[in-house]
Amino acid sequence: MRCALLLTFAATLGATAVHAATPSVEELQRQLEAQQRQLEAQQARLDALAAELDQETPSISAASSFGGYGELHYNALDSKDQIDFHRFVLYFARDFDAELRFFSEFELEHSLAGEGKKGEVELEQAYVEMDLDAATRLRAGLFLLPIGILNETHEPTTFYGVERNPVENGIIPSTWWEAGVALAGRFGSSGFAYDLALHSGLKLDGSFAIRSGRQKVSEAVADDLATTARLKYTGRPGLELAASATYQPDVTQGLVAGAGAGTLLSAHAAYASGPLTARALWAQWRLAGAAPAAAGKDRQDGYYAEGGWKLTPMLGAFVRYSVWDNGGLGATERAQTNLGINWWPHPNVVFKLDLQDQGKSVDDDGVNLGVGYRF
Repeated sequence: MRCALLLTFAATLGATAVHAATPSVEELQRQLEAQQRQLEAQQARLDALAAELDQETPSISAASSFGGYGELHYNALDSKDQIDFHRFVLYFARDFDAELRFFSEFELEHSLAGEGKKGEVELEQAYVEMDLDAATRLRAGLFLLPIGILNETHEPTTFYGVERNPVENGIIPSTWWEAGVALAGRFGSSGFAYDLALHSGLKLDGSFAIRSGRQKVSEAVADDLATTARLKYTGRPGLELAASATYQPDVTQGLVAGAGAGTLLSAHAAYASGPLTARALWAQWRLAGAAPAAAGKDRQDGYYAEGGWKLTPMLGAFVRYSVWDNGGLGATERAQTNLGINWWPHPNVVFKLDLQDQGKSVDDDGVNLGVGYRF
């Protein structure tokens, strides 16, 4: 009897233990749901941490871009025999979203910069651009002025000839950048567009040399800001017509007594149809005041006309005639004819050769060779 009771007690204990070690279906369900909630909470914390890291250290993505261009020149002229890696330029840009973006251009000129060296390291563009609506953009920062043909678009694969034309070098001091704010927009589907900018200006000395008056936004004196406006028409395929005006109340920023306002007017036409391209540009500075007049620098102007023809998709020939006058006492007008070819083994790589004949007040004849690229 006692043995039977002990066996019954042991069996009862074993059944209880087995029941305690094996949870019910409801208990298993509750455990799984609790574990799922823990996993979801951990995933949410990981997602929040990833988003925070992305905001603090954004990576290069489809919204970021990188590019640049460069050009090597060889000039065998009356004035010099010289080889020079003229420009090495890098672009960095990022689209923050569909309406807000950043663009910059960083340049090394003449291969080597530093104290006593001939080159320069320059920041030519660094601006934020915002779409105000479908037809209007606001730009703020350091940007190229909307003047002429080459000032905004000057990559070597986009123009004929080794050197940039002398009118858009000596009269329009390309490349010309300033700091400020600008609006750009278009008038519906009419083909007309406009630019309006308020920006830093030149600081000419007593020589009234336009190109050397660029301050390049390096602790630039800003006693007298400048304004630039442009109207452009591109309503027909291949055609661009534009006129611009820049005005600065004092182009010497108070440096030269007897100097006053400076006004730059320019107009150009550019046309491309199949293998044919044609360009023409006129630009003129008028400097007010007795000091520029006494130096013969109160009027500085120039013009050029150019025709190009693609002999094949990879080979093009051109001729360009330029006349310009940076003023001064005596005969100062110059004229130059360039005749040459461009060879594009790839749309983003170009080899150039042109013959130069410069006359009137200065003779400077010879040959120019160059290679350029963009990416």
